[in-house]
Amino acid sequence: MLVREAIGHTLHRLGVKTVFGVVGSGNFHFTNALVEAGARFVAARHEGGASVMADAYARMSNEVAVVSLHQGCGYTNALTGIAEAAKSRTPLLVLTAEATQPTSNFFIDQEEIAEGLGAVALRVRSPETALDDVTHAYELCSRERRTVVLNVPIDVQDLPLPTGTGARRRVPVGDPRPAAADVEAFAELLLRAERPVFVAGRGARTAAGKEAIAALAEQTGALLATSAVSRGLFHDNAWSIDVSGGFSTPLAAELISGADLIVGWGCALNMWTMRHGRLISDDAAVVQVDLDRAAIGRTRDVRLGLWGGVAETARDTAALVAAARNTSRTGYRTPQVAARIAAEGSWKQVPFDDRTGDGLIDPRTLTIELDRMLPRERVISVDSGNFLGYPSMFLDVPDEYGFCFTQAFQSVGLGLATAIGAALAQPDRLPVAACGDGGFMMGLSELETLVRLELPMLVVVYNDSMYGAEVHHFGAEPANDRPDLSTVSFPDVDIAAIARGHGCAALTVAAPSDLLPLKTWIENPGRRPLVIDAKITSEGSWWLKEAFGH
Repeated sequence: MLVREAIGHTLHRLGVKTVFGVVGSGNFHFTNALVEAGARFVAARHEGGASVMADAYARMSNEVAVVSLHQGCGYTNALTGIAEAAKSRTPLLVLTAEATQPTSNFFIDQEEIAEGLGAVALRVRSPETALDDVTHAYELCSRERRTVVLNVPIDVQDLPLPTGTGARRRVPVGDPRPAAADVEAFAELLLRAERPVFVAGRGARTAAGKEAIAALAEQTGALLATSAVSRGLFHDNAWSIDVSGGFSTPLAAELISGADLIVGWGCALNMWTMRHGRLISDDAAVVQVDLDRAAIGRTRDVRLGLWGGVAETARDTAALVAAARNTSRTGYRTPQVAARIAAEGSWKQVPFDDRTGDGLIDPRTLTIELDRMLPRERVISVDSGNFLGYPSMFLDVPDEYGFCFTQAFQSVGLGLATAIGAALAQPDRLPVAACGDGGFMMGLSELETLVRLELPMLVVVYNDSMYGAEVHHFGAEPANDRPDLSTVSFPDVDIAAIARGHGCAALTVAAPSDLLPLKTWIENPGRRPLVIDAKITSEGSWWLKEAFGH
């Protein structure tokens, strides 16, 4: 067996089920080896799309996903998706061929680039170490939830594997438990708190973490919120106030800013989640629980940091709280707060001035109508842009696997590829991609992938013929200083016609009544995607001020 064959068979044995990529000469053989071993290969039209699909698949499946890349240019094409995954601690294995001779046109320092993106850089060093190198890379992804770039030198992958070569056995380890003294201090803070709020981030997106946090919140009277990436985690909990940050409802922002204790569970508590710190009152105690020591206190000062697994920390703390007090605390869970959550807890309950008319539809009206029409079992994926808040706030999701938010890097153009990866990870749900016109056009190459895979996806394009974030931000300057906006404004594009040309069904929507054909498609989507070209009214969104804080 050659090294390239052993790589594919070893990864499949370790648990890799799905591989995304674009095949070139350098990754042809180990990609085929993965397929021969039993993995599914999803061919993208661009490496950037492939890396984003793999990222989204990993988030929505709890599996380590693999993206397979050609050396040099194939690798660099994928860098934005790799950076997004690395920032998000996605368990993604980037399996890339590598040219090691400086005289090769494909030669670049792939290891240095990976480290610059925040990924872990590894290499298949030799035939003798190949299986161990591959196993180590996979386990870093799986156990530590890291994005790993595994370089496979071309001259190594073509060599035979020595007889008797195997990977060292590693003993699986669980998440660490926090120090006992820290748990005692945390329990004491909870016992004193009158208005605690728990904010769960991507580090809490496990069944055990969700259950343990919810149990401790019930015990201590805490309200439950999430960062954007974990939206839906507590969807069915009556004490959930949904997302903390730029997407918070007015009620959620009021309750979080009124808290005397805020606990981040696997959550960075960064400028997005805390609105540049404005959601944290001056007298609130802040606690952060995280597996990554370096993450604790990185974005803001905290009263107490606990290094450990989310579930382990919540359970240990709950035991101390129970021992100190026989009954659950009321905390923030009063009848008055419950009534307000029921009446004001959703953006659909917040009044707004509907600006639909003159051939344009208000994006809030559009999204609320879509939410009413779509089945509950859905997986929503969003791109970046001025429109971003509408699908993120007005479309309900059933749980944490119903919302895929590849926006740690805030890159425009990832939405369609994100939705494809999420759809493959959640095949029993209706996939919905929400894009702006700018992002949709950037990711257009993957529309063919969507059609080829016969995915019954709804693609909603919020089309205002501009890069709205820039237009509204810079256009708000005083008239005498207002810059030329022609660089970020475009003529109206018939996106529905483009979609039909790719083999999709399509609708142009300028009023709620234009959505009527959607009902027929929902009842029988078949294997054909539907693209909605929504001609929307455009105004500077409420979250835009946060975005331009950088």
